[in-house]
Amino acid sequence: MATRGRRSKALLSELNKVCPERGDDPATQPRTMSDFEVVPNLQQSSSSVSKGRRRAHLPAGSNEKAGPGGLEEKGENLISWIPENIRKKECTYFAESSQMSDSGRIVCECGYLREQHLEDAAKPPIFPGKEWDPKRHIQEMPTDAFGDIHFTGLGQKMGKYVRVSSDTPPRVIYHLMTQHWGLDAPNLLISVTGGAKNFIMKPRLKNIFRQGLVKVAQTTGAWIITGGSHAGVMKQVGEAVRDFILSCSHKEGEIVTIGIATWGTVYNRESLICPMGGFPAEYLLDEENQGSLSCLDSNHSHFILVDDGTHGRYGVEIPLRTRLEKFISEQTKVKGGVAIKIPIVCVVLEGGPGTLDTIYNAITNGTPCVIVEGSGRVADVIAQVASLPVPKITIALIQKKLSMFFRDTYELFTEGKLVEWTKKIQDIVRSRHLLTIFREGKYGHQDVDVAILQALFKASRNQDHFGRESWDHQLKLAVAWNRVDIARSEIFTDDHEWKPTDLHPVMAAALISNKPEFVKLFLEQGVRLKEFVTWDTLVYLYDNLAPSCLFHSKLHKVLLEERERTAGSKMPRIQLHHVSQVLRELLGRSTQPLYPKPKQTERPRLSIPVPHIKLNVQGSSLRSLYKRSSGRVTFTMDPVRDLLIWAVVQNRKELAEIIWAQSQDCVAAALACSKILKELSKEEEDTDTTDAMLALAEEYEQKAIGVFTDCYRKDEERAQKLLTRVSEAWGKTTCLQLALEAKNMNFVSHGGVQGFLTKVWWGKMCVDNGLWRVVVCMLFFPLLYTSLVTFREKRLQPMGCLTRLRAFFTAPVVIFHMNILSYFTFLLLFAYVLMVDFQASPSWQEYLLYFWLFSLVCEEIRQLLHDPDGFGIVKMASLYFKDFWNKLDICAILVFLTGLTCRLIPSTLYPGRIILSLAFTIFCLRLMHIFTVSKTLGPKIIIVKRMMKDVFFFLFLLAVWVVSFGVAKQAILIHNEERVEWLFRGVVYHSYLTIFGQIPSYIDGVNFNIDQCSPNGTDPRKPKCPETNEDSKKPIFPEWLTVILLCLYLLFTNILLL
Repeated sequence: MATRGRRSKALLSELNKVCPERGDDPATQPRTMSDFEVVPNLQQSSSSVSKGRRRAHLPAGSNEKAGPGGLEEKGENLISWIPENIRKKECTYFAESSQMSDSGRIVCECGYLREQHLEDAAKPPIFPGKEWDPKRHIQEMPTDAFGDIHFTGLGQKMGKYVRVSSDTPPRVIYHLMTQHWGLDAPNLLISVTGGAKNFIMKPRLKNIFRQGLVKVAQTTGAWIITGGSHAGVMKQVGEAVRDFILSCSHKEGEIVTIGIATWGTVYNRESLICPMGGFPAEYLLDEENQGSLSCLDSNHSHFILVDDGTHGRYGVEIPLRTRLEKFISEQTKVKGGVAIKIPIVCVVLEGGPGTLDTIYNAITNGTPCVIVEGSGRVADVIAQVASLPVPKITIALIQKKLSMFFRDTYELFTEGKLVEWTKKIQDIVRSRHLLTIFREGKYGHQDVDVAILQALFKASRNQDHFGRESWDHQLKLAVAWNRVDIARSEIFTDDHEWKPTDLHPVMAAALISNKPEFVKLFLEQGVRLKEFVTWDTLVYLYDNLAPSCLFHSKLHKVLLEERERTAGSKMPRIQLHHVSQVLRELLGRSTQPLYPKPKQTERPRLSIPVPHIKLNVQGSSLRSLYKRSSGRVTFTMDPVRDLLIWAVVQNRKELAEIIWAQSQDCVAAALACSKILKELSKEEEDTDTTDAMLALAEEYEQKAIGVFTDCYRKDEERAQKLLTRVSEAWGKTTCLQLALEAKNMNFVSHGGVQGFLTKVWWGKMCVDNGLWRVVVCMLFFPLLYTSLVTFREKRLQPMGCLTRLRAFFTAPVVIFHMNILSYFTFLLLFAYVLMVDFQASPSWQEYLLYFWLFSLVCEEIRQLLHDPDGFGIVKMASLYFKDFWNKLDICAILVFLTGLTCRLIPSTLYPGRIILSLAFTIFCLRLMHIFTVSKTLGPKIIIVKRMMKDVFFFLFLLAVWVVSFGVAKQAILIHNEERVEWLFRGVVYHSYLTIFGQIPSYIDGVNFNIDQCSPNGTDPRKPKCPETNEDSKKPIFPEWLTVILLCLYLLFTNILLL
C-alpha cells in the first residue's frame, strides 16, 4: 500500500504538469497497472488550482448539455469527459516475438519494445512459455492522448485529436465530435479511400479531383473522412483542402476533414501523449525518418487515432471507421423544417487489395461508390469493366487488367487471389446503381462534385425509397446541399411530374434556410404563392426567424409585454397580430394593421384576393381588409406581400428580390420595403448590418423609381393616379404617403411625382398662373371673376360661378400664402404690442394677441391628440415630439405663457415684457420652417441647418479656448473677484470680444489706467483693478506672460474660425 501511495503521488505530480516533458514521457518510461487504476480517482480529487488550470486549457464552449445515452452531466468539461468515456489499449504481458524491430531489437507479439510496456508487463513472466493472447493480454484503460495538435514549423496549422480504443462505440465518438469539438452534423459524409502510398496522377485529373471534392464539401456542408496520414490519397485530399482554404476567406474555407488512422502506425506519436490533454500538443511532421510508420497529414482538421494495443499494424482502424460511418449515416438531420438521413458516399482513387475490400464492403452495405478512372490500380480495373455485363467479367479478363495496372506486383497474385478478385469485382459491378465511374471529360472540367451527388441520387432511386418517396428524398437532399444545379438536371426532369403542392414543404425549407435559387426554381416549377402562403405557414415562418435579426428581438419584446399584461407564466406563441404590431411601428402611422387581432373565441379565416388595381379612380377606397362573415374574423391575405415582408425584415436581399418580382403592386411594395429597412437600420447595433440595410433600402427606392418611370412614359395621367391609389395590401396607404414616411427624396424628386405635386399644390387652378396673380386675387378677390386667374376645369371658367371662389380659396397654394400672411400679421401685432402699446392694463390690441395665441395653442393640442389610426396618446406624443419644429412651437408657447403670467402681475410687469420679447424671438425662428418650401430660400435654409450641426463641434473647441484663456487671465490679473457678473465678464465676455479685436486695456501695463477700474471692487459699474503697487499704482502682474497667452489665444482661435 505504501508503494501504491508513492506511485499515486508521483503520478499526481506528473498530471499537475498538464503535459510532461519529452524526457519524462510516460510512453518511454516503465509504468504500473496500479497507476492507471487510480487515474480517474486522481482526476476527481484534484485541487481547485488544478481544476482552474484545466479550464484555462479548455476551448470556449466545452461545457456541454446532456447528450445521447447519458454520456455527460451538466457542467462537465472536455478534460474530465474524455478519460471517463474514451479508452485506449495497452499490452499487459510481454511475450517475445520471432520478428525483430527495424533496429534489430526484441519486440513483443504486440510489436512494442519491452520498455514501451507497462512496468508490470515488462517484468520476467511468472509462467514462461505462456502464449500471448490479444483478448487476454490487451486491456482498455483511460486514454492519455487528446487535445489540440499543432504541427511544428507549419505556421498556425491546428487540429483536434484523440486516441480511442478500437472497441469504442461509434455513438461516443460522434458525441465527442458534435458536442465537444463543436462540429455541426454533416449534410453529407464523403469517405475517401484508395492508395495509402504516394502515387502519380495526371496533373489535369489531380486538379479536377481536388477542386470537385472541396466544392461538394463546401457547398453541401459535408464531412470528408480519410485515413489521415501524409501519403497517398489522404495527402491528395489534404492538399485539396489546403489550396481551397488559402484561396478563400476564413468563413468560406471551413471544411471538416477527419483523419481516422491507426495509433500504432503513427510516427512520433509519443509527442501526442498528455494525460491532462495537449492544448496544444506539438507534433513534428518528419517524413525522412518515419520508416515503415506514417506521419499525420497537417491539412486535416480532426484526427481519430484507433488503438488496438499493437504497433506497426496497418488497417486496424477500418472496422471502427466502418461502424462510425454507418452510425453517422443512420442519423437524421433536421434543417429548415426538412428531415433527412445523412447520406454517405465512398470516393475511390487508385488503391490495392485493401481498397478492393473497402469497395466491396461499401457496396454490400448499400453505400454508393464513385470510382475515379485514371487514378491507377484498383480504381482503373473496376472502371474498365464497370460497363460490361457480369458474365463477360471473367478470370482471364481480370488477369489481363491486373497485368496492365499492377505491373510491379502482378507476380504476387496467385490463382486463388485471381478467383477471389474476379468474384468481388463481379459482385461490385452487379450493383450498378451503387457504382459511378468518373471519367475525365465526361462531366466537364471541375465536376467531380456532380459525379458524387449523382451517385447518391442514383442510389436513392433503388433503395430505401420508392416512387414519389424516392423523388421527395432526392429533392430534400438537393435542398440540404444547396445544389440547385443538381436539382435542375437530375430531379426536375421528364421522368417525374411534380405537383405544386408536393413542393410546399421544401419551399418552406428553402425560405427558412435562405436559399433563393431554390425558391426561384420552385416558382418556375409551378408553386403558387396563393396556395403556399396560409395562416399556419406564415406563423411557422415567423416562428423560425433568424435569431440574430433585429425583427426577431422586437417580436420577442412584444411577446414579453403581452405576457406581462396578461400576468401569464408562459410566453405566448407568435401570432400574426404580434407581427402586425411591430410592422406598424416600422411602416409609420399612415398604415393600418396588416393582420387583425382575433378575438379569443375566433380563429382568423383567410381569403385570397383577386388582383385589385384600380387606376381610373383617384383616391378610391377599394375592398376592405376587414370583413365580417358568419361571426368569424376574415381578412384578405396578399401572399407576395407577406413573404416579401418576411424576407425584408431579415435583410435577405436575393430572396426579397425574387419575391418582389412577383408583386402586382411593385411601387408600393418597394417603397414599403425601403421604409421598413430604414427604420430597422436606426435600431441595428451592428455597423455592417446597418450599412447593408441602408444600401438595400436605397436599392428598393431605385426599383420604385424605375417602375414608376416606365408607367409615367406610357401614361402620365394613370401613373400620377397610381401615387394616390389606396393600397389595401399595405395598410390602406398610398405610394406617396409611403415615400414621404420613408423620406425617399429621390422618388419624390422624380419629374412625374413633382408634376403631380405641382397639380395638387395649385388645386383646380392652372399651374401656369403666376404667383403675383394669386397674391393680388387674395387681396382683391373680385379679380377672380376676370381672366387674371385661369382654372383647369372648363366649368369653372365662366364668370359668376360661386364654385370658382371656393376652388380658389381651397387651393393649397392659396391656403399656404394666407397662412404666411396671417403669421406675419401675428408677428407685426406682437411687435406693436411690445414696442408701442405695452400698458399697465392690456389694450384691445393686446387682447387680440392673446386670442390669436390661444388659437395657436388649440392647433398644437389638435396635432397632439388627433389619432385617427388609434395609436394611443403615448405613441402620438412620441411622434409629435420627434419633430423639431413642434418642440420649437411648444417652447415659444411656454415662454409666452410665462411672460404673460408675469405681465399680469403688477410687480413683475417689466420682467414679463422681457420674457415676452424672448418669446417673440422664438416665434420669428418659426419663419425658417415656413420658407423651406421656397425654391430660393428652402435649399439655403437646409444648408444652414446642416452647417449648424458641423459648426457645433467647432464652437465646442472654441469654447474650450475661451474659457481656458479667460480663467488664466482672470487669475493672473485680479485677486479675489467676488462679484459673479464681473467674473462672467472677465472670463467669458471679454475673452470672446478679444477674438474680434477688442483687447482689454488692463491686460497690458502700458495702456493701464487706474481710473477705469475700482481698486477694491466697490464700484458696481467698474471692474476690479489688477494687482498694482500700492505706492506707484502701477500694475505688478507679469506683462510678458499675459502678452504671450494673448498671442497664443488669438492664434488658435483664428485657426478655428478659418
